[in-house]
Amino acid sequence: MFELHPRLQQDCIVLGRFPLCLLLLMNDSHYPWFILVPERAEAREIFQLSELDQLQLMRESSALAQAISEVFQADKINIAAIGNLVPQLHVHHVARYRDDIAWPKPIWGYAEAVPYDAAGIAAVKSRLEPALGDSYTAQP
Repeated sequence: MFELHPRLQQDCIVLGRFPLCLLLLMNDSHYPWFILVPERAEAREIFQLSELDQLQLMRESSALAQAISEVFQADKINIAAIGNLVPQLHVHHVARYRDDIAWPKPIWGYAEAVPYDAAGIAAVKSRLEPALGDSYTAQP
């Protein structure tokens, strides 16, 4: 049975879901930072997913990246499935800007997270969710 890793529960806000993945917002307002988590028990690596799930993950990742690009007008979108601290398969999608606090370095460990307030979360949701398409279902 699928359960979201405790670290992801602690560090993120569940925004909604695609057919395969939960969509999370990393609770760090320095960057528009989203995470897709395939809802498959024990998945640690992409190759452990079925071929159909691998293709679905790519579709969902591409849809999310396109929406981030359109909505947040990033200079670059960083996409990574690292998993050194959280072994559960999850894919980061981060909008980067030439003037963000970590540019051009990686964001991990660069600065203390600045959590969103309720208005900030609502603003991200209202901007992003209309661009995600019909296969996305928002969390109430």
